[in-house]
Amino acid sequence: MRKNKQRIYFLLLSGFAFFNSACAQNPPLTGKAYVKEQQLVEQATVLLNNEKQLIPLQNVDNNKIASIHFSSVYSTSFDSLLNKYAKVDAFNGTDYLTVKTLEMLAQDTKFYNTLIIQLTDAEAGNPGIISFINDNQKMKNVLVSLLGTNTALAKLNDVVSPIVWSSKNSQIGAFYSAQAIFGGVAITQKLTKTYSPKYAVNTGFLTSKTRLQYTVPEDAGVNADNLKAIDAIAQEAISSRATPGCVVLVAKDGKVIFNKAYGYHTYDNSIPDKITDIFDIASMTKISATTMEAMQLYDQGKLNLDSTLGTYWPITRNTNKKTLTVREILEHQAGLIPDISTFEVIKPADHSTDSSAAFPVKVNERYYVRKGYFNEVMLPAALRSAVKTRGQYVYSDVGMIFMQQIEEAITAIPLNKYVQEKFYNPLGMQTAGFLPLYRFPADRIPPTEDDRKDRKTLIDGYVHDPTAALMGGVAGHAGVFAGANDVAILYQMMLNRGTYGGVQYVKPATVDMWTSKQSAISRRGLGFDRWDPIADRHYPSKLASDQAYGHTGFTGTCVWVDPKYGLVYIFLSNRVHPNVSNKLGSLNIRPRIQDAVYEAIQKGM
Repeated sequence: MRKNKQRIYFLLLSGFAFFNSACAQNPPLTGKAYVKEQQLVEQATVLLNNEKQLIPLQNVDNNKIASIHFSSVYSTSFDSLLNKYAKVDAFNGTDYLTVKTLEMLAQDTKFYNTLIIQLTDAEAGNPGIISFINDNQKMKNVLVSLLGTNTALAKLNDVVSPIVWSSKNSQIGAFYSAQAIFGGVAITQKLTKTYSPKYAVNTGFLTSKTRLQYTVPEDAGVNADNLKAIDAIAQEAISSRATPGCVVLVAKDGKVIFNKAYGYHTYDNSIPDKITDIFDIASMTKISATTMEAMQLYDQGKLNLDSTLGTYWPITRNTNKKTLTVREILEHQAGLIPDISTFEVIKPADHSTDSSAAFPVKVNERYYVRKGYFNEVMLPAALRSAVKTRGQYVYSDVGMIFMQQIEEAITAIPLNKYVQEKFYNPLGMQTAGFLPLYRFPADRIPPTEDDRKDRKTLIDGYVHDPTAALMGGVAGHAGVFAGANDVAILYQMMLNRGTYGGVQYVKPATVDMWTSKQSAISRRGLGFDRWDPIADRHYPSKLASDQAYGHTGFTGTCVWVDPKYGLVYIFLSNRVHPNVSNKLGSLNIRPRIQDAVYEAIQKGM
């Protein structure tokens, strides 16, 4: 049984849901059969006792959530879906009925704000469990998922906590109920009969879909077989040593329909890639952190696109940068150089193998930069640099470093803390952020370059970009690490025109403007890269629409949003391991996979 549950968890995380055949004694449902069963589950799912509108759950940050199951054979599947939206810890309630006590369960869950309790027919009639629910709902949020008969529902007449009831006690019923709790699917039905004095006919609460759903391709009008071309292209990338591994995610119409990992962290094949792996997304940081904050500050009236560097950043007022506008910087038309010199100019006195008060900035293991190095060396070099091509398009990391300084001056909050608190945490993004080793073990992070020249180590969990590295891992142009699901959440919010989980992060008009073409000089938006109108470039894909926007990353990553198709496409890899290579680019791996997605969409069912 345990092996089967682990298999179900893996298959679900791969983007496809199956029945647990060992428990249900049924073959896995896929494709149209899955969609049909899910439709039946939707018709059989009702939300009760939701007067306080606790469901769909909001405020997933600062909300410690526990999921408690008893006899449900679908608890692993249920919990795996919950963890797509927030970190949820699982408790086996059966242990507290046999070995321990429910009072001890209350003790063990006292530091949780929200309890999600899974019930079946067997538990609905247990007075101890009902008492546990009623006692805890006085102090914290308690949500009940009941997969059981109408007889079981009637036994919950005295429960006042929200109840998601599905009479379909199946794995798909568990999938649907878990997603309904977070708004991944909508609850559309009310009771059609009277089951108790409280649960009378036409009783129930309706909800809207507010977050990503996890389902099969056919649920979004795509034949799963038509996505198999992705497998061949990904395997070609690995066999050609363009990258040791990769993760691909496709979301259409707010539904994750494909999420699969390929290959390994390194070419020694010791750690398989997983869809939960955390990648250095490199220049995707520009839009996933710096531009996100800029849009929010713009909405708040704190950032004016036509104001100058000198307006926000006094240190530039005696330099040739003072008249450069925010708009020019975001469009990469400010005339700034692409980057500044890094390890090739650092002096021995500027770094140490040990940390200390004098050398506090950690670049990676056994490499620390002296205090003040950025302000005293790197920043002056950037400010002294020439402005030669103002009004022309020149892609520049320096410009996004300058945007970081502007934002930090406006908010008095470091970039990494701002985006974590204002975007990543409230969105339910569990892996995204700067400086990942403070939160995750290195074996969850595929390594990038084996840098024998400068850092003299394998870079694993530290930012690959050298400028960002010498800045301590937090920079406006690079430094964010994230898993594919988190990237999907962030850009589904963008596809939703600034809203996710019932919360508006950016105004719709701002999303529309910043992601649209801004200049006759280049294809780019404000911060965002876009579809290239020069047809023979096929950028980002030969089939992408002229509405597509996103960004690539030097480490072998990309995200592209195409509003015309309701599409979010994500490719994450560590193609710079063990050494920088352009094979991923020369083989057109990222655009070819994106082409395969469009082709599958166009073929439909």
